Amino acid sequence: MFSFREDGPVDKSRITPEVVRCLLRSQFPAWADLPVSAVELDGWDNTTFRLGTEMSVRLPSADVYVPQVDKEHRWLPVLAENLPLPIPQPLARGGPGCGYPRPWSIYRWLDGQPATEKGIADLVEFAVTLADFLSVMYSIDTRGGPPAGEHSFFRGGPLLTYDDETRSAIVELAGEIDAVATIALWEEAIATQWTGPPVWVHGDVGPSNLLVVDGRLAAVIDFGCAAIGDPACDTVIAWTFLYGQSRAAFRARLPVDEGTWARGRGWALWKALVTLAETRRRRDGETNHEGPRFGWRHDAKSVIEDLLTDQEAGLDHDVAGRVDQD
Repeated sequence: MFSFREDGPVDKSRITPEVVRCLLRSQFPAWADLPVSAVELDGWDNTTFRLGTEMSVRLPSADVYVPQVDKEHRWLPVLAENLPLPIPQPLARGGPGCGYPRPWSIYRWLDGQPATEKGIADLVEFAVTLADFLSVMYSIDTRGGPPAGEHSFFRGGPLLTYDDETRSAIVELAGEIDAVATIALWEEAIATQWTGPPVWVHGDVGPSNLLVVDGRLAAVIDFGCAAIGDPACDTVIAWTFLYGQSRAAFRARLPVDEGTWARGRGWALWKALVTLAETRRRRDGETNHEGPRFGWRHDAKSVIEDLLTDQEAGLDHDVAGRVDQD
């Protein structure tokens, strides 16, 4: 009917309200008459629709995202019992149909707008609330939880997973970034490793997954990259969105050591490098700065420069501390 391919990515433009209505009629007829509307800001991994006023529908856009469906249905209720902010509540799991080839989900709708600096009343308070949420998440019992792997895109796993990709991007961008300093930052990051017990990680802590109501953090969504492992990946927002006092407050409140913070810089560096390299390839060598990714405070090149500055400030602080002790 809709001629979706059985393998590879689904053309997101073909995942329409009509497809959702067809799936509802055939699998959940009690909800089939509710209005279906596209959300204002949609992601890439899934296409999301609002269902009535109280629910949402999410459909994976490729096979690689399918394992996240069962993971969220299994573990989100467990996490929700312990977390201090609302997270998505799975209500039903749908199957292939109406030409759509993958499982899909219905969730309880959560009010709020994706975080933007303009929409946040106090960025320091926002950073502290987020750090407190993550701190509680890191304390939740991990028994039986999914170890980091392909289902989480290795969030929570070793940063070394992306070593080749990062070094290739640095070489590709050598004429545009400080390659020597960038390599030094990367090698500092991969020189550390998580030695504690695995903890629950969200895996994609970004403004687009943080909902704000009345200027305050009100809910956390999209746990598709959740896993148990190293929490370093959850610190990336410190460089892509937070800055100044808000970054310092986030760091001070989050229960992670210096090695984890260094690996977090590495995760942020990897993401910024591959984003910048991909943008440059799309533009066939054009060197104008691209706009920021959705939710980032500034563009990928600026994130890289901020990471290098932050590293130097940290090194200066460490040296000063050693001098004072001497």
